Amino acid sequence: MGSERDEALAGRRFGAAADAYVAGRPDYPAEIVEWLIGDARAVADVGAGTGKLTAALVRAGREVTAVEPDAGMLEALAREVPQAAPLQGTGEVIPLPDASVDAVVYGQAWHWVDVPAASAEAARVLRPGGVLGLVWNVRDTAADWVDRLGDVMRGSAAERMIGSDAVVVAPPFGPLERRDLRWTRPMTVDQVVAMAASRSYVIALPAGERDDVLAGIRTLLATHPATAGRDAVDLPYVTSAFRTRRP
Repeated sequence: MGSERDEALAGRRFGAAADAYVAGRPDYPAEIVEWLIGDARAVADVGAGTGKLTAALVRAGREVTAVEPDAGMLEALAREVPQAAPLQGTGEVIPLPDASVDAVVYGQAWHWVDVPAASAEAARVLRPGGVLGLVWNVRDTAADWVDRLGDVMRGSAAERMIGSDAVVVAPPFGPLERRDLRWTRPMTVDQVVAMAASRSYVIALPAGERDDVLAGIRTLLATHPATAGRDAVDLPYVTSAFRTRRP
C-alpha cells in the first residue's frame, strides 16, 4: 500500500465518504478556533472537506470562504454550512485575490499539501500580519481502548506528524506557536464506525478489507471492558493547533 496522500489523491476519493465524514468527524472546540485566528474577520478555510472547521468559524462570526478540491465534499459543505462561500481549489492554488483575507486555516489538511508551495500561496492571499493556522483533532490514545482502536483503524499521516513534532511551514512564515486542548466527545458506536469510514486510508482499501476494518471496530467496542455493553462511548481527543503570521 502506498502513502496515505497517494491513496486518497488518486481519483480524489474523499467525496465518496462525505456522509461518513459529516457523521463521524468531530467538531473543533471554540476555544481553539478563537486562539487560532485571533481577531481575523475574513478567513479562508482551505481543504475544508464537508465544513467541520468552516462551521466553527461561522459560529465565531467570521466571513468564511471554504476552499476544497473534491466536488463531492464541496457539495456536502454547501449543504452543511450554507453561510460560507464554497470554492473549488487546493492549498497550492487558492482561488482568491492577493491580500484578500486576514487568516488562512487548514483543518485536518496541512499534511496533504506541498509545504513550500502552499506556504507561498497562503502568503499571497493573506494581508500583511495575517494568520496561517493549522489544526488537527487527534484521538487521545492514553486510554487503552482508544489505543486499540488505533491499531484496528491503523495510523494516519497526521497522527505520525504531530506525534513526532514534525509540523512545519516554509518562508515567508516564521516559527509556529502551538496550543493543545484535551476534551471528550460523546459518540454512538455507529458514529465511531463512521469516523473510521471517513479516514482516507480506509476509503482507499478494497471493499472487503474496508468491511473487515469496520467490523473489527464493532467487535472491539463490543468486547473491550471499557466499552462493552454500551451504546455510546466518550472518545477522548487532543486538538493540536499551530499558528504563525505573514510578515
